[in-house]
Amino acid sequence: MGIIKERFRLKAESANAEIKELLKEHGNKKIGEVTLSQIYQGMRGITGLVSETSLLDAQEGIRFRGYSIPELQQSLPKAQPNGEPLPEGLFYLMLIGELPTEEDVHHVTNVWQRRSHVPTHVFKAIDALPLSAHPMTMFVVGVMALQTESDFAREYAKGISKKDYWNPIYDDIMDLIARLPRIAAYIYRRKYKNKEHIEPDGLLDWAGNLAHMMGFEDESFKELMRLYMTIHADHEGGNVSAHATHLVGSALSDPYLSYAAGMNGLAGPLHGLANQEVIKWIFEMQKELGTDDPSKTQIEEYVKKTIAEGKVVPGYGHAVLRKTDPRFTAQMEFGKKHMPDDKLVNTVWKIYETVPPILQSMGKIKNPWPNVDAHSGALLVHYGLVEYEFYTVLFAVSRALGVLANLCWDRALGFPLERPKSVTTNAVKRWLKGEDEIWD
Repeated sequence: MGIIKERFRLKAESANAEIKELLKEHGNKKIGEVTLSQIYQGMRGITGLVSETSLLDAQEGIRFRGYSIPELQQSLPKAQPNGEPLPEGLFYLMLIGELPTEEDVHHVTNVWQRRSHVPTHVFKAIDALPLSAHPMTMFVVGVMALQTESDFAREYAKGISKKDYWNPIYDDIMDLIARLPRIAAYIYRRKYKNKEHIEPDGLLDWAGNLAHMMGFEDESFKELMRLYMTIHADHEGGNVSAHATHLVGSALSDPYLSYAAGMNGLAGPLHGLANQEVIKWIFEMQKELGTDDPSKTQIEEYVKKTIAEGKVVPGYGHAVLRKTDPRFTAQMEFGKKHMPDDKLVNTVWKIYETVPPILQSMGKIKNPWPNVDAHSGALLVHYGLVEYEFYTVLFAVSRALGVLANLCWDRALGFPLERPKSVTTNAVKRWLKGEDEIWD
């Protein structure tokens, strides 16, 4: 069956028994109330999902199975001494719930290397799109073309017990994650590098191989990819990409279909596309100010102008966080270590010193602090990855680790079809008048 799959089976059996006891004893206990504003304003703050892989705290930031990002940087195995954690280790942690050993991480790397072959028809499907297509469009098309390889779809068609759904789901997830770097790199080289493709290196780790296939051999860029893939991997279950993957998966759509749905959500400007919006905004500021090294005073005036025009400052604010995103801090520390004199990176730091006080002075901003998107683009530009339309594809490759590990748990725990109730405004009016009861 495989070492990790067997460990997951044992963990899932134990979790199933624990959850059954929880529901038996506390199933009717209410855990919150829903306000009228919440059902009209994006269901913000409604607790309605279980996501085993991570938890987002407004003050502490993201914790993966209880571990903060700084703790993971210390505890997860690395490709080189004092380097960044290997994403394989984070995936193991999210799936199994325990910190991996060096041996565990090498095992995941080897499994993904063996499963990384991408069928020819996937590349043909991508090649059928015009070069003008957005990289995320190409990426999702590639994932959908891979759906022909789904073990779960085949097993379900033949007939499979519900208690065994997780088994082929697990294999689909391992296959899909293994193949994503190849697809992403193919899209990058096709769109930006004259279709001059680079074959994978079977001796490299998952993130390092992605860097290699994209054409970046700098060891510190490979370290950046390891950090990037780790910190973008998951952000609990309520964000669009995670929730969409979970929702579509609840219909027993296979991992390819479910992940593709989630990544279509990630492609939205209010979600993953935000990281390209940040670097685009900085480039526009540099152009308008006529300098690649603006002063804090110049940045302050430009920020005030942006706000006065009714626009937001990209990369600042978060639906849940109420402090500087620890993912931003991790990237800032990487920049100080590897590129302390880079003008663009220093501009990001000056923006960090400038924007929060301005937003705080407005009085209505709950979170004036930067999120992960405020920094990532500047690090990528430093190494020559200037094609900011592609940044969301990198985000998508990383986010696969969390949403797919969680999807495996969804099926192992037997979560049902997700089907919340909706109401009309007329029904709400009748309820407010006491003429009807719509909440039962």
